[in-house]
Order: sequence, then structure tokens, then C-alpha cells
Amino acid sequence: MMVAVLMAVVVLGSAPVGARSGASMRIKDVASLVGVRAMPLIGYGLVIGLNRTGDRRQTFFSNQSLANTLERFGVVVSPDLMRVENIAAVMVSAELPPFARPGVRLDITVSSIGDARSLQGGTLVPTPMRGTDGQVVALAQGALTLGGFGGGTQANSVQVNHLTAGRVPGGAMVQVQPRGIVPDGDQVMLALNTPDFSTASRLAAAVDGALGVGSARALDPATVSITVPAHFKGNIPELMARIEPLPVESDMPARIVINERTGTVVIGSLVTLGAAAVAHGSLSVRISTRFDVSQPNGFAPNRAETVVVPNEQVDVRETDARLIALEEGVTLDAVVRALNSLGVTPRDIIAIVQALKAAGSLRADIVII
Repeated sequence: MMVAVLMAVVVLGSAPVGARSGASMRIKDVASLVGVRAMPLIGYGLVIGLNRTGDRRQTFFSNQSLANTLERFGVVVSPDLMRVENIAAVMVSAELPPFARPGVRLDITVSSIGDARSLQGGTLVPTPMRGTDGQVVALAQGALTLGGFGGGTQANSVQVNHLTAGRVPGGAMVQVQPRGIVPDGDQVMLALNTPDFSTASRLAAAVDGALGVGSARALDPATVSITVPAHFKGNIPELMARIEPLPVESDMPARIVINERTGTVVIGSLVTLGAAAVAHGSLSVRISTRFDVSQPNGFAPNRAETVVVPNEQVDVRETDARLIALEEGVTLDAVVRALNSLGVTPRDIIAIVQALKAAGSLRADIVII
């Protein structure tokens, strides 16, 4: 039990109370140039080559798409006459980085939108991908990789991981250069990935140290304005190459991230607790049904019949709860040791963390993903 908890609780280091909360990072890791951004791409296509695990009769648009594709090759078939189970209608998505040139390859994600049971072994046919303006920017195709597998029939089957979504590494090729313009002028703006007053102030101080006092100032927690020096005017790429490697201390809030679907709990190094006492027990209710056969004896009347009688049993168990005291200002290490001493599961940790937050003892934000 304790090993399972240690595997489910991901520890991001530990820091004593009162220590500086920041981590030294490059400016390029915490901020980006305003006006330069990635573009989401999306497309609709077909995955072929499935082993009878594709869309079935209730997904009409996959057959229509196949009929439209065959018509381009001179084969005219009515969608109503098709009986195929080795194709699946999918949505294809990707992210186009700024300043990508024609010929650059992108990783794509392929997701089923019909009732296909699995995309295992499938191949995406050439699919145009469009940007936010509707223009075709890239062309996607290739064999899917799912990171899992499945086999058997519906009655007897084995499935590992999710089989209706997969990826094609380098599966899309950029066809048209997107419109991207490097800002030019006397001022450039940097946008912080995570708005924070302390980080913005430290970023401005780091730029001042490299370009001269007064070169940068924080306008708000998300924006830093930089005055372009005279020798960098008209050459913003060189200015950014000078600024991006500069170290800056990023200040992050104390957070606990919970994914209840997978039972994952991530506790940040800045998480501390106030004085509290924790007692946790679990209640399990198990209901089972056993079917008994009632067989009439030989002297029973002719109307007597053999019947099946359900025998239901209810089992309720409650585990013993142990009380753990947490002192004022304990850090991450003490929290993990205390939770492990209770012998709790990841699901129990989620409940305890939420209860500590409600009691006002947990000094961190809880993020549910």
C-alpha cells in the first residue's frame, strides 16, 4: 500500500519554510515575444486498414466520406450500399509553430469521432489541415501509433490504454508559409507564460543588467516592455538572441494538482501546512448476488417447476482510522511521510488534501485537471 502511494504522489523537490520560492530559468522558458504565437490546425479525414474495428452503421458520414473519395478516382458507389468496417472518421489536430516554413513536419493527433472500437493498425489517408482563417496550411498522412493494443471479441477481449486516439510523429507537412511578422520599432513586448508580479519585476531587472539600466520595465504581471537599444534597431532577432538566454528567477505559487481520473496527485515543493490533526478511515460496501436453483422433489405436484432464486448478500466493512498530528509549518517531506504512515491510497490522499484545504490548514492552491 505504501509503495503504491509513493508511486502515485509525484514529489517536485522540497524546500524549507522561508527559502526563496523561485527557480532559475531562462527568459525564453518563462516569456515569449508579443505578436508571435503558434496556430492550431484541424482537419477531417479517414483512417483505413482497421481489422473490423472501424465505424459501424450508425456512423453515416464515414461511408459518405469514403464514397466521395472513391468518386474522385472514378468509382461511383452509393453510401447506402457500402458494408465496410475497416474505416473510421477522425479529426486531426496539430499546432503550427510561428515562422514555420513549407516542408517543416509537425506531429499530429488523430481522434475518432464515430463509433469505432479501435484505431489500431490504421493509416490516415492524406488529410488537409486548416488554420483559424480556413486556409489549408498543411497536409497530414501516415500510420498511427496508439501506445496500446487490444484483441479479442466483445465477449472476450483485452484492452491496454486508449485505442480511439493516436499520434503520427511528423505526420503533417507544412504546405503554405503562415503569416508571421517580427515586431519592429523602438519597443518590444514580452508576455509571461504565467502572469506574476515578482517574475515580471525580476525579468525586467535581468534585461536591465544586460542592456543597461532603464531598458526594461514591468507594465503589469503579464507584460514587460523593452526599449530597443540603438545598435539593435532593425535587428530584433539579434536582440531576442541576446535576451532569451538570460537567467531569471521564476516565482510560482504553491499548488497541488489532482487528476482524479487516474488517481495522480502532484504536490509542489512550496506546499506547507498549518497545525492540524488527520484521521482517515474507509467504508466499503460490497453487494453480491448468487443464483441458486430450486429443484422440486420427486413427490411434488405436477405443477412444480425448477426455478432460479437470487440470493443477495451485503457486506459492509469499515477500516480502523488512525490519528496523525501535523505541526505548524511542516513542509512537503513531512506531509508525504504523514500520509504514508496512514497507509492511504491515492484516492484517500485526494480526499485528505481537499479536507485540509476546507479546514484552512493547507497553504496551497488545488488544481483539478
